[in-house]
Amino acid sequence: MGNPKAAMIVIGDEILSGRTRDANMHHLAQALTKMGIDLCEARFVSDDEEAIVSAVQELSQRCDHVFTSGGIGPTHDDITADCVARAFDRPIDVRDDARALLEAHWNARGVEINEARLRMARIPEGARLIDNPVSIAPGFTIENVHVMAGVPSVFEAMVATVLPQLTGGKPLLSQSLRIERGEGEIAGPLSALAKRHPQLSIGSYPFQRDGVYGANIVIRGTEGAEVDAAMAELADLFPA
Repeated sequence: MGNPKAAMIVIGDEILSGRTRDANMHHLAQALTKMGIDLCEARFVSDDEEAIVSAVQELSQRCDHVFTSGGIGPTHDDITADCVARAFDRPIDVRDDARALLEAHWNARGVEINEARLRMARIPEGARLIDNPVSIAPGFTIENVHVMAGVPSVFEAMVATVLPQLTGGKPLLSQSLRIERGEGEIAGPLSALAKRHPQLSIGSYPFQRDGVYGANIVIRGTEGAEVDAAMAELADLFPA
């Protein structure tokens, strides 16, 4: 049996417009790799109800875990919680435990807990809260979907809360070799190497610097001995 599979849904018009650069996928991918959970797909969707519902339903059926980022704040365009509730056909409303967290946080600062802030306490029925030590407003997990904030510092804190609760597999190991030859020259031997090691992922990432053409070859796998063997073959094929 292979490692658990995960997908990510990055939600927000500001990402797709280029106004905001996403950092959360990079962080999640690294964290999951260390746990032996394979991030197989990342999907970027707009602040559109149908798009979010469709992505949640599809990916939650195909993957062991789905992580979302964005759209759980206090403004009118923060619709992720409602969309996830709809995707699982669950009612959603302000929940007492989430409300208590927000009230304590804002009361301590002398700030009114208004209707907008209470939007962040709306949780689908049956969901589990995800702790947010940065800004208090919780995320939530419903079935295999983990709904998190888009602000990177908050997203990272929520990931740190969720991952210890999940069962991982074998961490993905990788080694790389820089080859100063064009991809057209190395493609044949690389293809043969990949066929000899079907259990490994062998990627070629070309570069061009100061008139020099080449590629960084990255070999990934969960078994260290297999990665080492393939890397030794690669070094013999293309000696420095």
